[in-house]
Amino acid sequence: MSKRRWWWPTSWAARISQIAFEELEHGDIRGIIVDLDNTLVGYRKHVPDDEDAAWIIAARARGLRVVMVTNNATAWAAEVAANLGIACIANARKPLPGGFRRALAELDLPAENVIVIGDQLFTDVIGAKFAGLPVVLVEPLVLRDPRNTRWLRRLERWLLHGLPRA
Repeated sequence: MSKRRWWWPTSWAARISQIAFEELEHGDIRGIIVDLDNTLVGYRKHVPDDEDAAWIIAARARGLRVVMVTNNATAWAAEVAANLGIACIANARKPLPGGFRRALAELDLPAENVIVIGDQLFTDVIGAKFAGLPVVLVEPLVLRDPRNTRWLRRLERWLLHGLPRA
């Protein structure tokens, strides 16, 4: 077994709706910072899939605080968050830690009680690590990416080769 690399996520899930609430609660997680693009909503789609939206609603019903942190700065991003009943930190400039810090302030929780969920190594995972937060890496909802992220996805696959996904 290889040594754990600093850029690897804390854990992995196929998609957000497959993350067990019991595991979060067992780890004393009370807050969730979630990415938007390709984590909650697939590329070129306008709304979350029903099961992912239901997961966010169920998280809130269990008393977990949820905030969306996205590099997206459109009115659409704020609309998705509002429809899910969660706050939105838009134009977060991930992987810089400022958006994550704003999310922690919004959640009003210490970092040790918050987890990040996202689909990209270079924004979500590394940004969470810079902010001192654990992170669950999920598979992108859609395999097609915008041009500006395609080369990063190739590099990401290479860097994450060997990531234990169990």
